Amino acid sequence: MNILVINCGSSSVKYKLISMPEREVHATGLIERIGEEKPKGHQETVRGKIDADVSAKDHQEALQSILAFLADDEKGAVSDLSEIDGFGHRVVHGGEKYSDSVVVDDQVMEGIRACSDLAPLHNPPNLIGIEAARAIAPERPQVVCFDTAFHQTIPAEAYRYALPEKLYKEEKIRRYGFHGTSHRFVARRAAELTGKDPLASRWITCHLGNGCSMAAIENGRCLDTSMGLTPLEGMVMGTRSGDLDPAILLHLGRSGWSFEDIDRLINRESGLLGLSGISNDMRELEKHAAEGSESAQLAIDVFCYRIRKYIGSFLAVLNGCDGIVFTGGIGEYGSNIRAKSTERLSELGVEIDPDRNQNIRGVEGLIGAANAKIEILVIPTDEEGEIARDAYRLLGD
Repeated sequence: MNILVINCGSSSVKYKLISMPEREVHATGLIERIGEEKPKGHQETVRGKIDADVSAKDHQEALQSILAFLADDEKGAVSDLSEIDGFGHRVVHGGEKYSDSVVVDDQVMEGIRACSDLAPLHNPPNLIGIEAARAIAPERPQVVCFDTAFHQTIPAEAYRYALPEKLYKEEKIRRYGFHGTSHRFVARRAAELTGKDPLASRWITCHLGNGCSMAAIENGRCLDTSMGLTPLEGMVMGTRSGDLDPAILLHLGRSGWSFEDIDRLINRESGLLGLSGISNDMRELEKHAAEGSESAQLAIDVFCYRIRKYIGSFLAVLNGCDGIVFTGGIGEYGSNIRAKSTERLSELGVEIDPDRNQNIRGVEGLIGAANAKIEILVIPTDEEGEIARDAYRLLGD
């Protein structure tokens, strides 16, 4: 079964064509600058790369360009649309309604719209992508996979904020969590790599990229996660502040800051960028720190300290664990960050092997010390493959 996985943004569409159950990627690509001047398309298959101007005044035209790329005579991956058996879509927010991926129908579309107030920057373009695919290929089934779904097993003591109940019931204010597809995949893969039963093991998963989140997973179910109502809560991120005293925002408001100014501050000007004053890119910060930049080193120190605090708290939630998993761009390539984030945890059973750690970059592997109680792993995430897996499970063979 060939599944075309779509990740739709406001002005771009990323995609992968994946055959299931082999999980083999036949094509990967991107249409960018949708609705702008000179939209561009990029695709890579085993037959070659395509980089070209495309027609993409809207997402439906962008999807038509994708299908044309996929069926390209010289560098495509299929002969025509009939070889695509279904579509899989990433949707950021499913609220409390969706705890699993679902096949799209009109009721599901309304459910996604109803969650748009919780993810106003993400759900609307996600919906546009689904609508475009349904318009172009109405006979092909569509499956949606929600970033929030995996975290719906979190108990009330973990997802409720200490606010009046009416804010939960009327305004839907609670912890939802994100990156769920990634956390679910790497926890299952960690169990496979270590020979453990994914339904009888405990994992702490660290998704570290420009956006960062962690999860405490027991027997295949999420018990807690670092992100909250929005992706802002939790760890220090590329440009997001992560956890902070909410009274800071009140103080800024009383000092004359507007809502827009505060929103920009905590979402776009904080995190690694704000601490360093240099960059939100960890590679740049490590380079500057090595050259003596104190602000770059501070950003790295705060970033790793926050990870270590969450590891400690999630060890308490899980009453110990079988392993800690690093994924995402920083998690997969940042050997120094992995080492620094697991310092001073040896008494808790967490200890990294320096040689193994330095030799693992962008590939999966075990990096824990040989005699340590808790294993440490690096696993490249595969969110698109997980979406294709869900589509295959729901659509059958």
